[in-house]
Amino acid sequence: MTDQGTRIRRHVESKPGVHFNALVRGLDLAPGQVQYHVRNLLADDTLVSEQLYGKTHYYPPEYDEWERGAVALLRRETARDVLVSLLEAGEARPADVVDDLDIARSTLAWHVGHLEEQGLVEKRRDERNRVTLVPTRPEETARMLGVIEPSLPERMVDRFTRLVDDLLAE
Repeated sequence: MTDQGTRIRRHVESKPGVHFNALVRGLDLAPGQVQYHVRNLLADDTLVSEQLYGKTHYYPPEYDEWERGAVALLRRETARDVLVSLLEAGEARPADVVDDLDIARSTLAWHVGHLEEQGLVEKRRDERNRVTLVPTRPEETARMLGVIEPSLPERMVDRFTRLVDDLLAE
């Protein structure tokens, strides 16, 4: 493996779920260089990629499908905040999460939809058909939260989305 390939592999190991542009920025390499080395690392099964929600994320090969989906979402600040809120409460009604996080109902619905798809959150309905949000794998999710910290660009995109939602809600 080349020096650049080793740098990329180590970067992915330290920041599992990193996407292509973050790799380029984090390693200060040309996109073509990263693309070339990532292609080789994927061919050698040294890295695994997962296309989720418009981005290709890269992982060490030991991450299973659930972990890859969890990490991709936990890198998004709002999804992360929703999960932390639910883990602290154990379960919560959507209105409570909206109030707790000061986000638009539509923003919560969008993130909960993705969290459901990846098996992190479940919607339960009571006899009156009221929804309660429940984390599905709280221990594993808490472990993944400890591994992941959203990058500054990821946080900025999430904050911009919240701002637009707030403006549209007014």
